[in-house]
Amino acid sequence: MSNSSINEQSSWAALIKSAALIEQKELKSVVLSFLAVFILMAAYYMLRPVRDAMASDWSNTEISVLWNIQFFLSLVVVAIYGAAVSRIKFRYLVPAVYGFFSLSFISFFLGGSLISDPVLLDKGFYLWVSLFSLFHLSVFWSFMADLFSREQSKRLFGIITVGASAGAILGPLIASIVAQTVGANVLMPAAALIMLIPLPIIFYLQHLKRVELDNGKLAVDPSTLKIGGNPLEGFKQFFSSPFLIGIAVFILLYTAISSFAYFEQTNLLRAFDRDQRTQILANLALVVNVLTFALGFFATSRLTTRLGMPITLALVPAFMCAALLVLAFAPILTVLLALQVARQAGNYGITRPAREMLFTCISQESRFKAKPVVDVVIYRGGDAVWSSAFALLTDGIGFGIAAMAAIGAGLAAVWAATGFALGSWFNKRDKSADKPLPTEDGSVAGMNTT
Repeated sequence: MSNSSINEQSSWAALIKSAALIEQKELKSVVLSFLAVFILMAAYYMLRPVRDAMASDWSNTEISVLWNIQFFLSLVVVAIYGAAVSRIKFRYLVPAVYGFFSLSFISFFLGGSLISDPVLLDKGFYLWVSLFSLFHLSVFWSFMADLFSREQSKRLFGIITVGASAGAILGPLIASIVAQTVGANVLMPAAALIMLIPLPIIFYLQHLKRVELDNGKLAVDPSTLKIGGNPLEGFKQFFSSPFLIGIAVFILLYTAISSFAYFEQTNLLRAFDRDQRTQILANLALVVNVLTFALGFFATSRLTTRLGMPITLALVPAFMCAALLVLAFAPILTVLLALQVARQAGNYGITRPAREMLFTCISQESRFKAKPVVDVVIYRGGDAVWSSAFALLTDGIGFGIAAMAAIGAGLAAVWAATGFALGSWFNKRDKSADKPLPTEDGSVAGMNTT
């Protein structure tokens, strides 16, 4: 290789390291992790417009029923996932999840081509994609929390999150082109096949964990083990862990603010026709993804390393508290859309990666069993609870946007306090990282003793 080529590669490596705080030995793992989540998110965003197009054929009551079913479906699937965690070797677990979802979407496509009146099948697909939207990211971040150390997660999760944002941009573009040229029916099998691409990447990342990241266990290679225990152990671990309950409260408060913003956005957009709404929301999504990309690449790692986890987790909630107070005094569309940009970009670029770092200080079994309880069941439960609460306060009692914004500001203040407390708790556990936390049976957290 010529000296100029070597110097050019060194310059690029130095630029990446300077921008995102990536060490040389971590670069390959970060790039592959970025690529994996990029592909997974692109596949999901190819499926989402297919799902949402189906929903236009149903009444609001039918959709409401589906949302309630979604919560109970989450309970069942998380329990089944717990059983799989107990029986499948760790190195095969994550690829098996994505392979299973890929096959399920191919089955939906084949079923739709064989059934003359696929209404029930379409509703099943709607529920399944909604579940996949949370579950596939939960599993991915469980894998990331096991791949990188606590110290590495503070520097690297932000840049990996950018991959999700980039995939969220590419997926809708592909869906739009395919729907206009070939037809939307092709999107389902195409996304299912694309979902298989990360499987060899995941296997290779497990290899890099040992040979380049130096994060393999000294005595035992966890990729050869099964994560044992009761299939319902995730629920048990969740309810017995104040730390996990704290994360759940943090997520519930986030879903409260999300529900408020969604309902008020819907109300304020009623004055526009469908084309205008589409244009407004498309521009909103573009701004959010660009900001998320910038935050993830340049800001998130520095926030967590320089300001610390307590401030990082409380930053977006505190900003939302102030923004909601502004909205209470100026309940107009422009203010609401600015609030939505800040909320979504802040969540995807700062809060979400910081929240995922919290799971690096719990045991491996908890990451794969209790984490889906938090990410899927609690999240969907929050959607169900808060949507009903806001509907009661607005349609039932008659609260307007100003009153709802004031209530939202109060919830955001509690959300900020919860984030600060969680970050402080994380720091205490992080300082004792050299002393592995004991589990209930006395074994060392993160090590399988079965």
